[in-house]
Amino acid sequence: MNEVIRQLANRKSIRQFTGQSVSVEDLELIIKTAQRCPTSINGQQISLVYTRDKEKIKEIAKLCGGQEQVASADVFITIVVDFNRTIFAVEQVGEKHLIDQSAEGVLVGAVDAGIMLNAIQVSAESLGYGTTAIGAVRNEPDAMIKLLNLPAKTFPIVGTTIGVSTKEAKEAPLKPRIPIEGFAFEDTYNDKAVKDGVLKYEKQMKQYREDNNMNYLQSYCEQTANYYKNIYFRKIAANYKNQGFEFKD
Repeated sequence: MNEVIRQLANRKSIRQFTGQSVSVEDLELIIKTAQRCPTSINGQQISLVYTRDKEKIKEIAKLCGGQEQVASADVFITIVVDFNRTIFAVEQVGEKHLIDQSAEGVLVGAVDAGIMLNAIQVSAESLGYGTTAIGAVRNEPDAMIKLLNLPAKTFPIVGTTIGVSTKEAKEAPLKPRIPIEGFAFEDTYNDKAVKDGVLKYEKQMKQYREDNNMNYLQSYCEQTANYYKNIYFRKIAANYKNQGFEFKD
């Protein structure tokens, strides 16, 4: 197994940090490396707003629902869908930018942000740091937009912590995943395999909790229901519209 696959196969979300600093050189390398990831039509409609100011990180943590894993990180990076950039580019050749007025525009931004998130995390983890994706930047989007001074046609879609992992977090067991046969299918989607995989995973997670004295954890079905029985970030549509995004397709 090569080192890239070994790193990816052993990836875990790190929520406990030592308080040690991410070096300036490493952070610069992470950002420069992440910038090389692909974007739709090479539009480069993603910007990063990073901070290592402890007070600002604490404020972000509050906006993210009071998450200690955010407050204790050394660096926080917000990944921003940025059609402000592409609108300016389109205007330079006398054309009108329309993709931001469509559902396709949302997908373009979300896909590119996800690719960027992975690139940041893989880069950081290759240098020995820990990370966790933070979707809760969408918890109070109006406040995040104000805090980061984001202009119209931009939106904070996801964030990530970066920090030095504690020994306990680094050595924590890997959480199981859905059985591979319920995840990847040759040629056509297999609905039965998906549902069988859910039932098998419930049993796997029960065993995982027992083996690691983690009976306080919810089951996969319970945890998923706890979030997805609600629309837990309810301000997205209104704030998207406030930022100048309005679907016309």
